[in-house]
Amino acid sequence: MQIAVLTFDGFNELDSFVAATILNRMRSQGWAAHITCPTEEVTSLNGVTVRRQRPLSFAAEADAVILGSGSKTREIAADAEMLSQIELDPSRQLIGAQCSGTLLLARLGLIGALPACTDLTTKPWVIEAGVEVLDAPFVAHGNVATAGGCLASQYLAAWILARGGSLAAAREAIHYVAPVGEKDATVTRILGVVAPFLADVAILA
Repeated sequence: MQIAVLTFDGFNELDSFVAATILNRMRSQGWAAHITCPTEEVTSLNGVTVRRQRPLSFAAEADAVILGSGSKTREIAADAEMLSQIELDPSRQLIGAQCSGTLLLARLGLIGALPACTDLTTKPWVIEAGVEVLDAPFVAHGNVATAGGCLASQYLAAWILARGGSLAAAREAIHYVAPVGEKDATVTRILGVVAPFLADVAILA
């Protein structure tokens, strides 16, 4: 499973790095989550500069794609040329968006009339784009999922692990990163949120 973690200038570190780290727990099984950017380097909203691992075009060939959020997402959402470079296909890819990344999915036409999740700051913009926003951390419709709140990246990661691998793989990865003394409770909470959206879809592995 090759995963593109779309990361733009002004990105939120929690969105990109937490999800990528959890997903890369499956590296021994051939999985790899790549920081995927439109430029060679991007700088986070807190001034952390990183080099990309894959170009933006990688999103078109990846098995799964995560669109994180950032301080410049509204600019990206209004940039038709940039949006044209993001080629996604929910018929064959798992696609997840977090916080203002949900706005990008809306602009790409991948949400439609379905309700979605986002953060409280982005909520008015997503509603303005014609999308119903849920008061929830995570929701999935088939191969497209959205999450709201910086730490909701763990839900997106768990969903991709469960869909692309197995519930056991998701459980193992979340257990590893969970705080000591709270591991079982964390696994139960996260899988409790994600599991209802796995019942009616096929595990891909």
